Amino acid sequence: MRVLVVDDDVVSRMVLMHLIDSCGKFDIVEAEDGADAWQQLEGGLRPAICFCDLRMPRLSGMELLQRVKGDAALSTMPFVLVSSATDTDTVQQATKAGAAGYIVKPFQADQVRVHLTGFLDQAANGYQHVAETPAETQQRLGINGDRLLVYLTGFQNQLTAASAELDALFARDEMGEARNRIERLHAGCVTLGLHGAAAALERFRRDAPPQAEAVQAALSDVIRAVIHQSALVRQISLG
Repeated sequence: MRVLVVDDDVVSRMVLMHLIDSCGKFDIVEAEDGADAWQQLEGGLRPAICFCDLRMPRLSGMELLQRVKGDAALSTMPFVLVSSATDTDTVQQATKAGAAGYIVKPFQADQVRVHLTGFLDQAANGYQHVAETPAETQQRLGINGDRLLVYLTGFQNQLTAASAELDALFARDEMGEARNRIERLHAGCVTLGLHGAAAALERFRRDAPPQAEAVQAALSDVIRAVIHQSALVRQISLG
């Protein structure tokens, strides 16, 4: 499977490529900025997924995303934006433009891995999506599809950050705080109508003590649920 990595910072590009390589056997293609990536895509490059920095000279990540989504041959390619920016406006803009995900620097391995497994090999990982329909969630919360995408993207970022935070809490044996974090994530799943994801976290609210590896495995399933639901919302908005 071919993966395109776009970043004008060579160190960041190398780090991201290394993390992707650590997730499995991938054919990684790199581009030094958005203009280089677009030239390769126009030349016939067809990666399965693209990880792209947001702020670059010549052609930014957002501009490249808009070109990709406007091209019939490329529009279905999952496009994950990478940035150090975490403000709501930037995340919302990326979501509206059609970004499949948003990874915040510095990179975490789980943030990268979940996009590769979530988009390309859900069935092989035994993941089954159980959730409200997007329409049911929108009606219950009194929001539209754009706002639901913003909520899902924000929750995905919270989950990826929680993965590293929980590892640190387990290492310090701070089980009470770890359980509180899991409780908040469970509440997020319930609010967004992600029934299967909520069930994945439910037992860690009661079991004593929660096991770090089991929690991380459950978090991966929850992130896959968020990615899957986001894809459904986008399909509906395009359909």
